[in-house]
Amino acid sequence: MATAPITPTVPAADADKHRNRSTTFQRTSSLARAEWLQFRRNKTLLFMATVFPLGIPLLLFLMGDGEGVQAANSFDMFVFYTLTFVQFYTVLSMATTRRDERVLKRLRTGEARDGEILAGICAPGALLATVFTIVIVPLLIILGAPAPVNLVLIAVAVLLGLVLFSALALVTSAYTKNAEAAQITSFPVLTIAILGLGALRPMFGDGIVHDIISFTPYAAISDLIGLGWNGAIFGDLLSGATALNFADTLTAAGQPLLILVAWTAVSLYAAKTTMRWDSHR
Repeated sequence: MATAPITPTVPAADADKHRNRSTTFQRTSSLARAEWLQFRRNKTLLFMATVFPLGIPLLLFLMGDGEGVQAANSFDMFVFYTLTFVQFYTVLSMATTRRDERVLKRLRTGEARDGEILAGICAPGALLATVFTIVIVPLLIILGAPAPVNLVLIAVAVLLGLVLFSALALVTSAYTKNAEAAQITSFPVLTIAILGLGALRPMFGDGIVHDIISFTPYAAISDLIGLGWNGAIFGDLLSGATALNFADTLTAAGQPLLILVAWTAVSLYAAKTTMRWDSHR
């Protein structure tokens, strides 16, 4: 007489634990949805994250001549507002508020890992920034702008910029006591980002100040945008430089890309080592 195969038994408690264990994607997406709901309820953040990034660059483009330089500068301004107001300031405000309310401390006692908690905070702004970028590039072309020379460089600049400014926001949050203080502690990052705008850097000439600014985080992003849209950065175009083709822009992008990657790596390390999970109180 054949015997039935023996099926190993699993204790009920272990079976429930295995069945209820969530994945990294599930935990991160759940946290991101919760942060998105809180983000939508903050009318100030929502206004700053929608009107400024889209409205001002489009207005600047429509007021200009519609040429490639104007399109690149308008998109440069769009990326600046997107990274600073949509990503940096919202992550700074949300991380500081959640920490001050001891939400971050409570979340760490659960199943979510530290990286998943922080990714949930960064997700709403990153999602908006991605959607806005996908919308504004074809919109500028429809309005008369020439097509970008190298979309790959533009995509890399935006994606690395989102990671970089998220990390800078978390570093800044560690030294920000409350949401109101964020208006002060965010000033250094915003000021350095403004100096890196492609349209402003020629004001500093070709001296040491210009060279120092070219190694700042947003200056590297701006250079990648200029190369990606026009085939040359703004300062070079003013000097009469010839626009590069797709292949040549990949070579010319080496230095700004290296600067951007270095800043991103250092900022991520700083965010990990300085992150404050409990309230200052």
